[in-house]
Amino acid sequence: MTQDNTAPRKIILDCDPGHDDAVAMILAHGNPKIELLAVTTVAGNQTLDKVTTNALVVGTIAGITGIPFAAGCARPLVREVETAGDVHGDSGMDGPAQPESTIELDERHAVDVIIDLVMSHEPGEITLVPTGALTNIALAVRKEPRIVERVREVVLMGGGYHTGNWSAVAEFNIKIDPEAAHIVFNEAWPVVMVGLDLTHQALATADVVQRIEQIGTGPSQFVRELMDFFAQAYRDHQGFDAPPVHDPCAVAYVIDPDIVRTVKAPVSVELRGELTLGMTVTDFRAPASADCNTSVAVDLDHEGFWNLVVDALERIGEVTAGK
Repeated sequence: MTQDNTAPRKIILDCDPGHDDAVAMILAHGNPKIELLAVTTVAGNQTLDKVTTNALVVGTIAGITGIPFAAGCARPLVREVETAGDVHGDSGMDGPAQPESTIELDERHAVDVIIDLVMSHEPGEITLVPTGALTNIALAVRKEPRIVERVREVVLMGGGYHTGNWSAVAEFNIKIDPEAAHIVFNEAWPVVMVGLDLTHQALATADVVQRIEQIGTGPSQFVRELMDFFAQAYRDHQGFDAPPVHDPCAVAYVIDPDIVRTVKAPVSVELRGELTLGMTVTDFRAPASADCNTSVAVDLDHEGFWNLVVDALERIGEVTAGK
């Protein structure tokens, strides 16, 4: 694969907005080291229609133009739909007032957008950054297996090697479609799992929220209001003093791997356990073999991470409606 380490990293952000997905979109759009090629959506934090509406709203607020926004899978591969309304609200992005979107949805299915973009670029150019269920990615690789050798890497928010949130041992994005996760983790492409062990370090503390508020723009006010709702939801349902902002951690890794330290280790997705369904079983018993294609995120530079988010909001600035 040809890899230019000086050019902006081209990514497809596959997401289910979601408060933290919204921040991931803003970070990807506002950082000069990222070239955002498309935003695709998948059912997860809320139903597909709701998360797709939310993606279009975030795109409008942040001024994300000139790229396709495409809706993908409305349900997991074999299981019933599960959503996270207790954390994200009925809309999937409760809290701030949401304007009407000025972005038109691409007519193509998200799976086809992913395939079309990967196949039309040189091998090693595109990184897939899924921050929701892995349904779209799994279907894309089943429909067009050649994307495996062309994708630079898959940097996903999901899983955890010690921690779960949708069960004692399983994280939401993996648990709601474990079969899709199994497919993605077992392909030959490099996979970086940015899981709960890492993202629970990305807390939107009071000083972080204050920094965001002080930017004083429409997009920064939107993010602050997102964090207000998210913080209350995490206090009420999971006992956090400050909410962990999961999804932008995957984008931050693509921007600067020094901010998110990873360790190479084999990862397997549990598909049959009565109590462990969706667990991302990570084997640290010995150094990973040379052919191991999976890495897991372990340590976050908290200040460096939030510096990236604040910088992205400052670069985006004030956005004029329709621009």
